[in-house]
Amino acid sequence: MNSNELYQKSLKLVPGGVHSPVRSFKGLHTTPRFIKNSDGAYLTDEDGKEYIDFCMSFGPLILGHRNPKVETAIIDAVKRGWSYGACEKYSLELAEYIISRIPFIEQIRFMNSGTEAVMTALRLARGYTGKSKVIKFDGCYHGHLDSMLIKAGSGLAGTAEASSRGVTEETAKDTLICELGDEAAVKACFAAHHNQIAAIVIEPLPANNGLMPQSESFLKFLRKMATDNGALLIFDEVISGFRVQFDGYAGFSGIRPDILTYGKIIGGGMPVGAVAGPKAIMQELAPVGGVYQAGTLSANPVAMSAGLATLMQLTPQTYKQIETQSQKIQTLMTEWMKEFGFADYYMTRSGSLFWNHPDMASVSKISEIPKNLGTRFYQLFQTMLEKGIYLAPNAYEVGFVSLAHNNDVIEDLKNKLWN
Repeated sequence: MNSNELYQKSLKLVPGGVHSPVRSFKGLHTTPRFIKNSDGAYLTDEDGKEYIDFCMSFGPLILGHRNPKVETAIIDAVKRGWSYGACEKYSLELAEYIISRIPFIEQIRFMNSGTEAVMTALRLARGYTGKSKVIKFDGCYHGHLDSMLIKAGSGLAGTAEASSRGVTEETAKDTLICELGDEAAVKACFAAHHNQIAAIVIEPLPANNGLMPQSESFLKFLRKMATDNGALLIFDEVISGFRVQFDGYAGFSGIRPDILTYGKIIGGGMPVGAVAGPKAIMQELAPVGGVYQAGTLSANPVAMSAGLATLMQLTPQTYKQIETQSQKIQTLMTEWMKEFGFADYYMTRSGSLFWNHPDMASVSKISEIPKNLGTRFYQLFQTMLEKGIYLAPNAYEVGFVSLAHNNDVIEDLKNKLWN
């Protein structure tokens, strides 16, 4: 069966035909491609067409598809047994590797997804502080838990409303929304909800509603506001962690959050999430503390082995190489867009993350996102897809460069773009 036939079958079996909405190609003038296999920087669909992949499973595959060392680690793990429901050494090896190389982390707990990690981090912050409310920022995505599926309301700073059906008003009331970069709004929230705010949660490099780099001064301001008001600062580094550099955006900026959430890269492409921080806070988690968290497949030995095999390859030289390749790809795509009908387009890039968008050279908050983003993206995506270049199928999703996007792939990209 080809992709179109499989999609029609999927519509009968699965809501919307997909297991995650962003895969649906909604609004695009084509149907989702069903992938048959992958290797390095490439995907091959069920129709036999090959694509250079810049989605990279939405971020986990910093080394590319089927990296040989990661593949070997996964196969070896499966041969030992793929789920124990008991203590094992593989999560300890991964934990030790991370903690020994990131000095501001003392303990870490693994789970199954970034959403679960954020859910746990918020519960931990509330349990540790004894407070209930949380400040988040419009345009930052923290998974699909109820309290984070909140958008800015129409009133004053801090007002919020649910962005998904099924999220109650009571849940929304405990989430206070501010605009990225708006220091006055954050101050107003703390003034209006004195001694009620448990945490500020932010993607230090917002990368799920476009790529919106934040100023170091704003992140430092959040650190100070949290400290001065007895709240915790949570950095959601599910995307940026181990990607901008090994110790993530916290290491890059030098700003120390109280809690960090990780995912994606630390599982090497397997389902994973993690909460990390200082021992004094992490010890609030059960069984030593009163904040409950559990999971049948938490610290799954296959994911732990894949994650360790991935992280062990992320040397300074690896990051330097990926940065060099990302620069070349940015130059190439920018030249092509200027020449072939997308002269109004810009590519915002931070390390191996990039985002193509029209009208503005940089975007730092959701209100700056161009209104014609979707329409222009559909045209770009369709053109790229026909040329054998696979972008994330949503205008707001970022692209990812991996170690596998080497000079041979870049030469192939050039040929695909100009032919």
